[in-house]
Amino acid sequence: MVFYFEPRGFGPGKNDWLIYVGKDKFENEDLISYGLPMDVWFHVDDLSSAHVYLRLPEGGDFQDLPPDTLEDCAQLVKANSIVGSKRATVDIVYTPWSNLKKTASMETGQVSFHDAKLVKKISVTKSNDIVNRLNRTKKELYPDLAQDREAYDRTLRGQRKEAVQAQKKQEKAAKAEAERQKDLRSYKHLMQDDQAAPKPPPAQSFQDYEDDFM
Repeated sequence: MVFYFEPRGFGPGKNDWLIYVGKDKFENEDLISYGLPMDVWFHVDDLSSAHVYLRLPEGGDFQDLPPDTLEDCAQLVKANSIVGSKRATVDIVYTPWSNLKKTASMETGQVSFHDAKLVKKISVTKSNDIVNRLNRTKKELYPDLAQDREAYDRTLRGQRKEAVQAQKKQEKAAKAEAERQKDLRSYKHLMQDDQAAPKPPPAQSFQDYEDDFM
């Protein structure tokens, strides 16, 4: 089971934004394995908490999240931390899903990072109003995460194939145009040579020479 929430601060395209949370640490393993490149991972810093993900819309940038949406994610993480929920203020860390590092020696639900420079931190103060509003949008679904990831990868492969074909088509057209221009230049050169070459005098016949002699 995965819990889905609707954040605020995203304007008309709100359906492109989505917060989702795993039910427990075992489901978090699946979320780690089958996340998408546009996902951003949130967690309470140095405390146990739920793994909260924000799925960005097309073209979204983890470095430039809307402040309201960022706070929604942070409040949800805090509310789903046994220790953190009891504190007035906690620090929240977040990073792109692709920066999560998982090794065989780690415990269930535990992660580290490939690049510490891609981990950002914010402080959040408890807000029941925000958490209550988010909970009113809560949906419990049972997605096939592996299948969803495969569908995404398949779409991505198709897009890359189309891009390669379009590039080849463009290169072929450019090559054909270059050949056409080359042939055109050669034709013009031949025409110029024909115009520049002096015409030989007309050949004289034997009769002409005879007339001159007489």
